[in-house]
Amino acid sequence: MAAERPTTLRGLAIEALTSADLDAKRRLTTEAGERWFARQLGLSAPGDPALPSRPGRPEKPDLVSPRHVPRRSVHSLEGRIAMIHALAHIELNAIDLALDIVARFCGQPVPRSFFDGWMTVAMEEAKHFGLLSGRLRDLGSHYGAMPAHDGLWQAVEATAHDLTARLAIVPLILEARGLDVTPSLLQKLEEARDPETGAILEIIYNDEKKHVAIGAKWFRFLCARQRIDPARRFQELVRECFRGDVKPPFNDRARAEAGLTPTFYRSLSPLSS
Repeated sequence: MAAERPTTLRGLAIEALTSADLDAKRRLTTEAGERWFARQLGLSAPGDPALPSRPGRPEKPDLVSPRHVPRRSVHSLEGRIAMIHALAHIELNAIDLALDIVARFCGQPVPRSFFDGWMTVAMEEAKHFGLLSGRLRDLGSHYGAMPAHDGLWQAVEATAHDLTARLAIVPLILEARGLDVTPSLLQKLEEARDPETGAILEIIYNDEKKHVAIGAKWFRFLCARQRIDPARRFQELVRECFRGDVKPPFNDRARAEAGLTPTFYRSLSPLSS
């Protein structure tokens, strides 16, 4: 007899999070979002499944040190495939990061619209992964064909204790970095005469602006409720919870449009002027 499906947003988010079948993960994420926006789901219930320590994954790709990930260059087919594979891996992690925010922090005293925002993010990350996976197939490859690294999921472990820290690190550091690097990547793809991949990255870039904006909105909300300065708190949390570098170049305009002004991040980068 088949087990009953979850009937809450948290339960469906965990179901998608734990799925090792990536087509099913995308489908379940979209279903959870659509049912949530149709107001067919409660937020959580005592019978929800347990939150996993790690997301469901297929056997491939192998997870290796970032030093052992294939070199990415748009100037050869192999290099573009490596780049697209790396981006697909980022987007897969981004699905799970958004689902984890919903499931892990559903007990927080935040408005319902908080979960609207993060299910929007989860659904769009699922769309991005589907687009990049399809592009890999068009180029004769597939997701899982190359090794990848596990650095993004480490952000979950470092911020599992604190929603404010999660918002600081995931949307305002990791996703904001996408705003910095994508414009130059789009230019390189144009030079390499790969408009198909470029069109996908344009979609991702525009969606990521919204994702950073959602993160900035709720980070500021939580700081205002605690009556603390958001830029100062952001800097404290980054120093405490983030092991990577915050380095230029920064896309100041796109970051500011998303609510992330230079007062947040400039002092964290000794290389910035």
